[in-house]
Amino acid sequence: MTEQLIELMLQPSTRTQESPIEPSPAWRELQESAPVHRVKLPDGHYAWIVTEYQLMRKVLADHKRFSARYELWHLPFPFVEEGGSLPPATVGDPSGIDPPHHTRIRQAVTGLFTVRRMRLLTERIQKMTIEHLDAMEKLAPPVDLVKVFAEAIPSLTICELLAVPEDRREEFLKQARTVMSWDVSLEERGAAHTAVHDYLHSLVVEKRANPTDDMLSDLAATELTLDEIAGFCAFLLGAGMDTTSNMIATGMLVLFNNPEQLAALRDDLTLIDDAVEELLRYLSVADMTFRTALEDVELGGETIKAGETLVFSIAVGNRDPKKYPDPDRLDLRRKPSGHLAFSHGVHQCLGQQLARVEMRVTIPALLERFPSLRLAAPAEEIPMRTRENIYGVWNLPVAWEVE
Repeated sequence: MTEQLIELMLQPSTRTQESPIEPSPAWRELQESAPVHRVKLPDGHYAWIVTEYQLMRKVLADHKRFSARYELWHLPFPFVEEGGSLPPATVGDPSGIDPPHHTRIRQAVTGLFTVRRMRLLTERIQKMTIEHLDAMEKLAPPVDLVKVFAEAIPSLTICELLAVPEDRREEFLKQARTVMSWDVSLEERGAAHTAVHDYLHSLVVEKRANPTDDMLSDLAATELTLDEIAGFCAFLLGAGMDTTSNMIATGMLVLFNNPEQLAALRDDLTLIDDAVEELLRYLSVADMTFRTALEDVELGGETIKAGETLVFSIAVGNRDPKKYPDPDRLDLRRKPSGHLAFSHGVHQCLGQQLARVEMRVTIPALLERFPSLRLAAPAEEIPMRTRENIYGVWNLPVAWEVE
């Protein structure tokens, strides 16, 4: 049992090819049997799997007693030498640090996502969406929706945020995708990471010298160091590309798999705000999360000792029937308030409103332009990314009636 629990903890996603959308039966059995499960690790430390929504939310909200620091995790990750630990978060990465250092970075960047900046970005996203739908309409179906649409909009939006010049975007995005790829060597990923960081560093230097009306110039004007700003930009790049593109593409897949819900949205596109929240809950593309207890804490009827690691799946929490009745049913009218798709507490996703805007713009526009859009392959044959830290589809063949 211990080995099975350790294996579950180290999987980047709770889905399998046999259970491609819902968390696997093994995770659901854990959720049904107890809110927390204790596991003794090979190095002698103990870890806990948390399966209950309310407990996850409690832990995520409590940054004083639970740490997000990577180097405190005690788990036998396959890419870490036996007995070793993960390195600390890189400079500028707010996801693996605690207050007060986290607070300083968060306060410096939170004001960048202003109403005005979001409005300008929304207008740009609408323009890019129309351009890509125009290009898609000229193609002969079937086409891969990931390549021609879902992947492009979030990538170009991040380029807009980071003020990457248009003539540098293709190479920049190629390097960024190499950093996030699991199909290349560690050396290739390392070289791409260095190239991306060096380029972002040069952009920040340029914006400090010659600021313009963009978010990167605002960021360059903060009290953060050059390395912190470049590191934060790299973090934003990694956090904002694959996540949103997979939400768009995999969101369309589950809509195809739920034709009555797809029909409801097609008939009434004003449902899109609620639909986006339900798709976020239902899919939870960024899944596994870790925290470490900084002191002894009572949780779920158990005592978590200081230094013990907690592991939980956002996907499992968002499918907790005690929080969301009939959680495996997609219901675009559900209004799933409080879902954990963007985490919770001080580490809640900074770009969550941007991700929502991208989904609210792209999905209705796609359905309006292609009212007969359909899946062009059996749903069970769609290849899923079940072994990566961002869950979704590799490709999504779609077709439509050509007039």
